[in-house]
Amino acid sequence: MKNQDSILIFGSSGQIGKSLIRKFTKNNYRVIAVTRSIHQKGYQIKTQSNYGYLELEEINSFDKETISKLMKKSSICINLIGILFEKKQNHFDLIHSQLPSLLSKLALENSLEQFIHLSALGIESASDSDYAKSKLSGEYKVRQNFPNSVILKPSIVYSVDDNFTTNFMSLLSSLPVMPLYYEGKTKFTPIHVSDISNIIFEIINKKITGETIECIGPEVFTFKEILLKILKSINKRRFLFPLPLPIAKLNAKLFQLMPRPLLTMDQLKLLKYDNIASKKYKTNFDINIEANKKFEYEINRYSFNWTSGGQFTRKKIKKVN
Repeated sequence: MKNQDSILIFGSSGQIGKSLIRKFTKNNYRVIAVTRSIHQKGYQIKTQSNYGYLELEEINSFDKETISKLMKKSSICINLIGILFEKKQNHFDLIHSQLPSLLSKLALENSLEQFIHLSALGIESASDSDYAKSKLSGEYKVRQNFPNSVILKPSIVYSVDDNFTTNFMSLLSSLPVMPLYYEGKTKFTPIHVSDISNIIFEIINKKITGETIECIGPEVFTFKEILLKILKSINKRRFLFPLPLPIAKLNAKLFQLMPRPLLTMDQLKLLKYDNIASKKYKTNFDINIEANKKFEYEINRYSFNWTSGGQFTRKKIKKVN
């Protein structure tokens, strides 16, 4: 039987998924969280929820019958699944195009009230990136299959659980120099995970449908400015130097051989393009859902993990107005 206050989340173990579980269960929504491995991720997901409001479901393969059973118990489905680099089993087309297509079709078949799909900002111009092309294909198929779906296009989402600021804090705390790709001029509008969770919560609360929304934070920074703010936060001084493109490409080819690549050729291509509002779609601010978290203040709240004194570093966190 379908529960009108039940939300089905795919990609529940990531930073956005965990933040949404906290937000929804705190506000008396029942959440069905889908994970590929309850053994690996279950305990971590459970700690985010108010007692009695979370149901964990393990899915090892995305078959229609299993997904339909979960959708029959839900009124809303949120797809957060995405990858930053390809593996043999998980490639961009499968994760970013085929899977959203399947979920949106089944959402329509099971008469869900809302289907919310997380895509990415700044991908329209990146025609040379496989990541961008797969994300755009997923958006198209979702809109085609579930016309009233909401497609969210966030800029970089950051928090203590991210793969962006924390990776650079680790690198900058150990490396004496840091290369700047494309001279560090690419622009970003980073958004805190709690802000994007609030955007999704308000979309559901206000029953918004049929929109494509660019999710942005309140500030615009270049890549170089972001690195300088991270360096300030971890109290380090490093030499930032522009890396010529031929050397950057060689660098990326070597890095992508690692099990968890620091940089891939496809990511290097993406770094050419600004990650800011395109003005082709509404932003969260246009629909009166603000994102107020300031980048420098928020990263200061967890950057002590990468400072010389660790948690005992004497650093006052000043509220940024």
